[in-house]
Amino acid sequence: MDPKSVERWITTGRTPHRGHRWKAASFLGVDEVYLWPSVEKQAEKASTSELITYYPHRGAVPAPLWSSLIEKATNQVDILVYAGLFLFDSNPDLPDQLAEKAKAGAQVRILLGDPDSEAVRQRGEEESIGGDLAARARITRRYLEPAMSTPGVEVRLHDTILYNSIYRFDEDVLVNPHVLGAPAGQNPVMHFRYLPGARTFQHYMRSFDYAWERGREA
Repeated sequence: MDPKSVERWITTGRTPHRGHRWKAASFLGVDEVYLWPSVEKQAEKASTSELITYYPHRGAVPAPLWSSLIEKATNQVDILVYAGLFLFDSNPDLPDQLAEKAKAGAQVRILLGDPDSEAVRQRGEEESIGGDLAARARITRRYLEPAMSTPGVEVRLHDTILYNSIYRFDEDVLVNPHVLGAPAGQNPVMHFRYLPGARTFQHYMRSFDYAWERGREA
């Protein structure tokens, strides 16, 4: 940037273009709102627009939507669950699809609950299914084995207490909140689509990255 342009940002209160704001904020290690408070309302409006729809429970998510999101994803697939067995049972070709996407250059990251962890044991008790949750996590990992040898497909185990299951397909993410005492399938699902300058999509993906860094190789 021209130093005079940067000077005007500082001395005249001029707000730079979005791309310049992001780069400056990233370089300085702060949020853009800290540097330019006026953009907060813009971000709030954009974040509201990220919500595509709300489903009262996971079963209300149309099966064709899952298939469509999986099929269209070309760059990034991120899944954070305890087991997520329903997704593989209803899409039996999913491991092969993930392997093909990775071969084509996509990054595939899957986090499954460690079946031997205290977090999975506790969640199983809270859902009133006991050790069945750990068994489901083991089955999902077994389903994934054919894809795990493909470069670009990474599967890790986590022992995190999950507040949400996250299913990210490129710029779409389905978030399934975990309600205490209820199985994940009975809980709501929110469908978000990334918008530049908005916060919700990125907020959930930061959560995924946090869990990913804490996970271990499956």
